[in-house]
This record gives sequence, structure tokens and C-alpha cells, in this order.
Amino acid sequence: MKKVAFYTLGCKLNFSETSTIGRLLEGQGYQRVEFNQQPDIFIINTCSVTDNADKKCRKIVREAQKINPDGYVAILGCYAQLKPQEIATIPGVDAVLGAAEKFRLHELIDSFEKAPTGQARVFNSNIEEVLDYHASYSLNDRTRTFLKVQDGCDYPCSYCTIPLARGKSRSDTVANVVRAAHEIAGRGQGAAAVKEIVLTGVNIGDFGLVNGERTETFFDLVKALDEVEGIERFRISSIEPNLLTDEIIEFVAQSKRFVPHFHVPLQSGSNKVLGLMRRRYKRELYAERVAQIKELLPHACIGVDVIVGHPGETDELFRETYTFLNELPISYLHVFTYSERPNTHALSIRPIVPGNVRAERSKMLHILSDKKRRAFYDSQIGRRCTVLFEEDAEDTDRQSGLMHGFTENYVRVAAKYDPLLINEVVPVRLTGVNPDGHMEVEDVEAVLVHH
Repeated sequence: MKKVAFYTLGCKLNFSETSTIGRLLEGQGYQRVEFNQQPDIFIINTCSVTDNADKKCRKIVREAQKINPDGYVAILGCYAQLKPQEIATIPGVDAVLGAAEKFRLHELIDSFEKAPTGQARVFNSNIEEVLDYHASYSLNDRTRTFLKVQDGCDYPCSYCTIPLARGKSRSDTVANVVRAAHEIAGRGQGAAAVKEIVLTGVNIGDFGLVNGERTETFFDLVKALDEVEGIERFRISSIEPNLLTDEIIEFVAQSKRFVPHFHVPLQSGSNKVLGLMRRRYKRELYAERVAQIKELLPHACIGVDVIVGHPGETDELFRETYTFLNELPISYLHVFTYSERPNTHALSIRPIVPGNVRAERSKMLHILSDKKRRAFYDSQIGRRCTVLFEEDAEDTDRQSGLMHGFTENYVRVAAKYDPLLINEVVPVRLTGVNPDGHMEVEDVEAVLVHH
């Protein structure tokens, strides 16, 4: 029995797909092991969104070669679709698989034997031909399960290569996603049961496109999943502001299972920059979405993606973004520094923002994010919530005697380490923020006694 190990770079969507490909290989008789456990096969699922995809990929291949110099190395994912020939030249790589091929890994690479020539084999279709939808979900990797509901994107944002890496927007059906949620709910009992599912995709608000026809909507999906017994929480990973409708917000506000946490990409608080980015909304709509959430769900957590240093972003336009974010009742920021991507419209926009200016703007927004998160956490002190405690407490946490988890509205909680709490949804009272910026709680012991 050959041993196979996986390494995933990038987003929740990649984790869901890696996990599914892992189960496919296990079904073919391969044994899944950790990366450092002398596997015969290394599968590296790559990302193209963050900087240095090339460097990260090369580094992981080098590590694989140290662990097992004779190991078979296959690279798949977004970077593999965008730059297959570049990856094929990395020493130690045996196969590169694009977006259409990664789920056929076990068919295309029959025995995972290294080629005598040492030449990497490349399996890569044109992205226009990538039309199939492959259902996926993660399992046993983390406390939460990431359930893929949609793939690809039809939005031509100026800075983004995702449509080139993943193809056109396409979805599963409501019936199939609900079936997968029931399957996940039935996978484990007691402490092994999945308590939270995170819905993931490239542009999940665009859910409903099957074979180019829209017969269902993301709202239809949310309503159907809310009826699934056996899952305590559903979380929406990220949704575009123009696709986050009033009816979705109103439904979540009275939902049995959907948690009060929205992650809504903004990218810029300047209408001029939003136009340059080819985004599909203006800042006024974004402010309306935030106001609607806070009106119906005062304790909701609202996360924001923002890009700094996009071509055309002057000092004045960046200040517009900073002021806009500073005044919004949001909870945290994910800050991305713009980096040039081949074959994107942004390369033709001027003026280019110097690297040191991009770094300074990023630093300013990271500081603002810390302030926003602290203000949000302070506003939660004294409230009663439930916390799903993490399964994968790090060694450093165990040594400090702590474990962590998240409330339904995404406040990170630290509590005294206790194996009985792992993967349990526990009622607590939030008491204060510790020096590491995590929320402290009380009443946990009383819950344990009850258990």
C-alpha cells in the first residue's frame, strides 16, 4: 500500500478539494499519512492569489525531497493551471495537473512511478474547456468542515486571475448540497460529529448556475440548509456585497443554524478605485449592507477584504478608503497588498503605486484592523454565547495550558485546556480580553460537570 501526503496552500475551497481528492485516493487503496511520515507520494495543492506562489511551491517541493528523495511529487491547483510549464521545470516535480485534471489524478497517473527521463508530465486543459463541477468537502482536517457549493467566477475584476485559474462560474444543485450536508452530519457521533459547516466557493453569492442556466439562488440554498438536522452551525465564508441581499440578511437574523458572521469583500472605499478595479458596486451600497446587518443583528461580526496599492490609488483615494473603513461598524480586516498578475487589466492602469507606499498603506490598515477587532471584542464582554472549541490546539497552546475556539459571531476565545471540551459547542459568558487579544470566559467548568 503506497502512502500519500497532501499539502494545501490558499483558501478554504482548496482545503475542501484536497480532502475530497484524498478520499478518492484512499478509495483506490492508498494510505493517507502526514507530510513528514515518509510518504511515497506528495500532492501539493497550490494557490495563485497570494504573493510568491512560485517560491512557496519550490520550498515545499524541496522539503518533500528531503523527507523522501524517491517520493513522487504532483502539483495541482490554481498556480498549476496558470503556469504549468513553469512548475514542470522545478527540480523534483513529477506531474502537474490543471483545473480540469486534478479530480482525475488517480486515472491520469496510474502508478505514481517516477519517469525514467526525470521529465515532469503536464496535464493541463485550456481554462475555456473547464466546465465540469466537482462537489467537495473537507473532513477530519479541522474542527469545521468546508463544504464547496460553487466554483469559478464570471466577474472580470482588474487585479484577479481566479477566472483564468478556475474558469466560469458554476454550482452544485441545492439538492446535492443538502445531501452532502446530511452525509457530513452522519459521518461521526458524539465528540467526533461535525458541529459547524462553512460554505465555500469562489463567488458563492452567484450560486445557482448549472450548465449555464440559473434555476436556483444562494438564498434558496441557505433556506434549505437551515433545515438540516445534526449540524449546529452553518457559516457563510465570503459573499460579494452586491449579492448579499436583504432577504439573506433577514433570514440569517432569525435562522436556527446560520451564525451572525458575514465576511463581505470591499477591496476599496473609494468609488474611483472601485471603478478601476471593475467591481460591481459602489461604497454607498456597501455601507447600506453593513447598516442592514447591524440593524437586524447588532452583535454580528463583519469581516472585510481590502486591497491596498492598486494602480491608480493615489494618497487621497487611499485616505478615502481609510476614512470609510474607520467610520464603518466592522469587526476586522483582511488586508491584501496589490501585486502584479500576468494577463490582468490592472497592468495597463497608471500610476503604479511604489512598493514602499503599498507597504505603508498595508501597515496602516493592519493597525486599523487591530483597533476594530479590539473594539468589537470589548463590545461583547458580559454576553452569553456558545463556543466551538478547536480540535487542533497547537503544542504551544497546550504548554500554556490554553485551548481556543470561536463563538457563533467569530470571537476567538481562550480557555483552560481540557480534552473534554474539544469539538464541543459550550455555553459561556465572555469576561474580558487577555494580553494576546483573545476573549476570556467563565462558566466552562459548570458545563463540564453537566456533561
